[in-house]
Amino acid sequence: MAEVEAATSSHHLEEAMMPRVINVLSSLLQRVAESNDLTRRLQPQRISAFHGLTRPTISVQSYLERIFKYANCSPSCYVVAYVYLDRFAQRQPSLPINSFNVHRLLITSVLVSAKFMDDIYYNNAFYAKVGGISTAEMNLLEVDLLFGLGFQLNVTPTTFNTYCSHLQREMFLQSPLHLADPLSMGRTLVKQYHLCFTTEDESTHQQQLAV
Repeated sequence: MAEVEAATSSHHLEEAMMPRVINVLSSLLQRVAESNDLTRRLQPQRISAFHGLTRPTISVQSYLERIFKYANCSPSCYVVAYVYLDRFAQRQPSLPINSFNVHRLLITSVLVSAKFMDDIYYNNAFYAKVGGISTAEMNLLEVDLLFGLGFQLNVTPTTFNTYCSHLQREMFLQSPLHLADPLSMGRTLVKQYHLCFTTEDESTHQQQLAV
């Protein structure tokens, strides 16, 4: 009984220490992937190195929590990874995020953002173990993502704050007051099933990830 209580307390402690950005980003990516799964038959989608033969059994949230637990990268890395995923979707419209590629895109974007943002980070072999893939595949995915982004890795403070604001809106939409009306979320977000929408402020020309 004591062991069960200790395990439960440890689980609650881990949940309390988990940044909200992990939950919000995983929920956002899950929605995007599921939406694109529904449109696969209607829109041609190119197969890439990120595409798995089957859907991974681990959920996007559990996968991202695993990355957070072992990678030890700064919370800002996840915001920058979010920026990279959106840029990738903008530059590669025939490769929308879906259930077959979201996990590989996620581990690769976090890897690249950690290298770009943090002074200390783990190598590709470590990230490969965390992500459940081989080191050779991790190396290949990193190169593919870099070329897919056109090596545009710099994120200005303005861009960073813009994406943080969108994640904050997502967090607000996920609050209990809004979960009572799930349809309101769909009406508020962009009515597109690829990754992004353009903000109303044309001066920023920022693209953001949304369903």
